[in-house]
Formats: sequence, C-alpha cells, structure tokens
Amino acid sequence: LRPTKSAPCSPAKPPSGLPRTRSEAFHVVHKVPAGDTPYVRAKNVQLVEKDPDRAIPLFWAAINAGDRVDSALKDMAIVMKQQNRAEEAIEAIKSLRCRCSDQAQESLDNILLDLYKRCGRLDEQVKLLRHKLFLIHKGLAFNGRRTKTARSQGKKFQVSLQHEATRLLGNLGWALMQQNNYTEAEEAYRRALAVSPDNNKMCNLGICLMKQGRLNEAKETLRRVKPATADGDSHLKSYERAQHMLRDLESERINCGGGDRVEQSRLFETFFSSSAVWQPHPC
Repeated sequence: LRPTKSAPCSPAKPPSGLPRTRSEAFHVVHKVPAGDTPYVRAKNVQLVEKDPDRAIPLFWAAINAGDRVDSALKDMAIVMKQQNRAEEAIEAIKSLRCRCSDQAQESLDNILLDLYKRCGRLDEQVKLLRHKLFLIHKGLAFNGRRTKTARSQGKKFQVSLQHEATRLLGNLGWALMQQNNYTEAEEAYRRALAVSPDNNKMCNLGICLMKQGRLNEAKETLRRVKPATADGDSHLKSYERAQHMLRDLESERINCGGGDRVEQSRLFETFFSSSAVWQPHPC
C-alpha cells in the first residue's frame, strides 16, 4: 500500500471578529487605530494616555501631514469642546474644512451646530440650520441618499430624511425662541409637527403662542399633548412648564378683568420681561 498524502494542516484561525495578537487586542479595547502615523499617535494620546491638551497639537500635526484629515479635524474639534475651547474649535473647522472630503462636510456641520449652541452664537446657529434644511429640500442632504447611518452611544442606526428634517426644524424653533423670535419659531414647530407628531415640540409651540398673547390657541394646542406620566418622558419638563405658564397668564388676565388689547399687550410684555423661568425645552 502506498502511503497517502494529505494537504498540510493550516494553523487554526481565531473566530471571526476576534483579535489575533496582543497588539490587535490593545487597539480593539482602546478603540485606537493600528499603525504609527500622526493621526494614530494623536488618538493614542487622547484615548490611552488620556491627555487631551497634548492630543490637540498632535491632531493639528496629522491634519498638516494629510493623515486622515476628516477624522483628525472632527476629533480635534470634539476634544477642544471638551476642554472648554469651543470658540477655537469653531475657527479650526471653518479654516480647515476645505481640506476635508465632501462626505465629511455634513458631520462637520453637526459639530458646528453643537459648538454654536455651546457658545451662544445664535445667529450662526440659525443660519446653518436653515442651510441644512435647504439642502434637504433640494435633495442634496445625506450625499443624495434617502437615509444615513448615525451613531449614538456606540450603536449604529438609520436616520431618514424625514426624521432629520423634523429634528432640524425643532432645533431651529428652539434657537429662534432664544432670540425671542416667536413668530418664526411658531412656523418652524408647525412645519415639524405637520411631518411628525411630537409632544415636546407641541409644548414649545404652546409657549410660542403664549409669548405672542394667543392664550386660547395655546390652550387648545396643549390640550392635544399627551400628559407626561413619568420622569422618563422626554416632554415632562416642557409640559409642566407650559401648563404652569398658562395658569399664571390666565390668572393675570382674570385679575385684570380682561381689559382692552393695548392693556393686555402691556400685561404680556411686563410678565415675560420679569420672568426668566419660561424658557423652551430643546427638542
């Protein structure tokens, strides 16, 4: 009998998705990319050594070296915000985003919106929100796709254009309310609610109407809101705020015995100028 030959055995492979070496395990655990490039060194300092102040100039170096510029700029801006350097982060994005790809522009806009809000730069926030809504209207958002993949707390999920539009309209309404522009804020909330019902936006719409002295409309709007039943309800605070505000205004109107339109207008101006507690709840 001739001995049979068999193919040499291949070394056993680890299960798919598991790191093969200690080095790979390190990168997986710390969420640091492998290699020894300027960007990798910056991420290592940020996530492993946990030295954000030293990581910022390293991200700058990665951008100047052309190494993963999209990620380097976004990461640097986020670290700057965490270090209370939001104004610097805004200027960095504005000056360096021209080096980034088209695919990165939307993410940079989202970071800018957060930074504008942090810095109280409402005019720029409103302008950018309107621009993003314009892109959706023209079919240019999401790089022309109907959905995009988003990430929150490490989990990925799909976001539709419709959902994104209502989110942006809610943020626009909130920003306009901060500017005391209740007429345009009302319009933004109504547009959002026409697409998708939302209790929090409904509460803020009610506040917009009250700020304009339209109590009956506000009361009818709040009547359509489902009462918040638990601390976990997202609209609990805004619902309670709106109801409290409505009760106070109705009480003031009763005490004044109705009065003419000029007197009621003066009443509302006096009430709102002395009450800083009535602020919208962002949605």
